[in-house]
Amino acid sequence: MSDVPIRASQIPLFGTSGEQQAQYQFGTVQRASAFYRQQVLRELNDVMQTFIKEQEFVFIATADARGAADSSFRAGLPGFIHILSPQRLAFPEFRGNGVMASVGNILENPQIGMMFIDFFENRIGLHVNGWATVIDNKDLMDEPGVTDALLLDAAEKGGRRPECWIVVDVQEAYIHCSEHIPLMTKMDKELHWGTDDAHEKRGSFFQSRNRR
Repeated sequence: MSDVPIRASQIPLFGTSGEQQAQYQFGTVQRASAFYRQQVLRELNDVMQTFIKEQEFVFIATADARGAADSSFRAGLPGFIHILSPQRLAFPEFRGNGVMASVGNILENPQIGMMFIDFFENRIGLHVNGWATVIDNKDLMDEPGVTDALLLDAAEKGGRRPECWIVVDVQEAYIHCSEHIPLMTKMDKELHWGTDDAHEKRGSFFQSRNRR
């Protein structure tokens, strides 16, 4: 534990009590306080909004009412994450394996963490944390800030038609620095939205079906 005295000006402006406890324990209060002041926003600025609109995937974290955590991956064409306002965004829940673990967690516990990473050009990440709400397709048009592009996505037929939408009220947004983000090359790949084809889904990759 650090023996460096803590001044009032060093007390973090953001963060949970757990974060603050860890910062005091490991002597990172000054660094954390500077990061909070310089990097953490309560809404999405113009640069963040542009960055999100260019992304084709996002990692999300949710937890149920007991706090049991789950992480997942969401993908779509660029722009599948829709900005409703600097404080709100929405993304579709496409057809998947039917478990709907993330949606189920949100129904119990609305807290959500989103992690956008650009592996291909800028090698930078963006954290967006907030409160999520599950919205039916039919109720989507009543949401403030809904655009024509979003309504078009909601109406698409076939495998790409969303089963529902997740609307996120942004609580904080901040950078994930590029230092350890690998630079990757994007390759062409044919996408089969909403397919049940076992070969295309590669559902047997981990051989879990053989456990019995």
